[in-house]
Amino acid sequence: MRISERKFGALNGQDVTEYCLENDNGVRVRALDYGGIVTETWAPDAKGDFTNVSLGFATLDEYLAHSPYFGALVGRVAGRIGDARFELDGKTYQLAKNEGENILHGGPDNFSKQIWRAERLETTDEIGVVFAITSQDGHNGFPGKLDVRVTYTLNNANEWKIKYEAKSDAKTVFNPTNHIYFNLTGNVAKTVLDQELQMRSSRFVALREDLIPTGELVDVTGTVFDFRTPRAIRDGATSEHPQNVIIKNGYDHAFVLEHDDSLPDARLVDPESGRVVEMRTDCDSVVVYSGNQLTGNFAIDGVTVPKYAGVTMETQGLPDSMNHEGFGSAVIEKDELFESETIFTFKTL
Repeated sequence: MRISERKFGALNGQDVTEYCLENDNGVRVRALDYGGIVTETWAPDAKGDFTNVSLGFATLDEYLAHSPYFGALVGRVAGRIGDARFELDGKTYQLAKNEGENILHGGPDNFSKQIWRAERLETTDEIGVVFAITSQDGHNGFPGKLDVRVTYTLNNANEWKIKYEAKSDAKTVFNPTNHIYFNLTGNVAKTVLDQELQMRSSRFVALREDLIPTGELVDVTGTVFDFRTPRAIRDGATSEHPQNVIIKNGYDHAFVLEHDDSLPDARLVDPESGRVVEMRTDCDSVVVYSGNQLTGNFAIDGVTVPKYAGVTMETQGLPDSMNHEGFGSAVIEKDELFESETIFTFKTL
């Protein structure tokens, strides 16, 4: 296994570095200290041919110009918070709005827009990069000075691990994720509609017209939201279910996970190439977004990015949990250590 680095660009006079993690099997993960962005993930097909299976840009300027959150760390709180506010211990916190009346992915200048401190990690079993950042008290309206560490590691089991750690000097809320988009064909001109997803989930979070949770957890039985057996993503794109129509035909929903230590929480398969990504997490939910709002106004490697060019598996606590009963809690106490881990494993059929 080996780790290397190169200059990717510069922002406000500060170099942006890309780190490349490569295991002995040829699996590679490339990531920036800008936004913790995963620029590429290289995995083999059933014939052993490698290609990049995630969406990303070749230059920093493209990341600065476009905001699809390709491969980025987002936070402090992933997803949307209704009316950009929440209450904690009787006090209302008004947050910075960056999507209409709501806040998305932690607001303007969120984790994905900042340069993180980075340190290489090498052991006998894995290689990685530790990214660290300090979010000051009051940033985008959130309370507490928050120190965050996110570690990406790769091992010879073809496991890319994301470990989140955080500690605040005051009671606050924290619910991060990585916004990687997979396309297991390795060809951005091909959509993910014929790729098949399986998840251990019997409920999903219903959304309002503005994509804020209604507070209802809906039974997936008899709907195109039932991924307990493998289902093509195309089903959601062609469905007339109101929840598919609201989000411009497809998926952009949080699914409540039902963990089983012996099985992956989710499994994405491209039947044509034989590529497989399995996901395991300790998070309560995963947001599946099928790229319904990718607009085609930018390109990857000269190819205009179409609608449905990628699909995300954004592991996190349930979105907008601070405003809904029964959604769990994103609260961390003063000096409490937040820890969470998600593992993506690259396999073949």
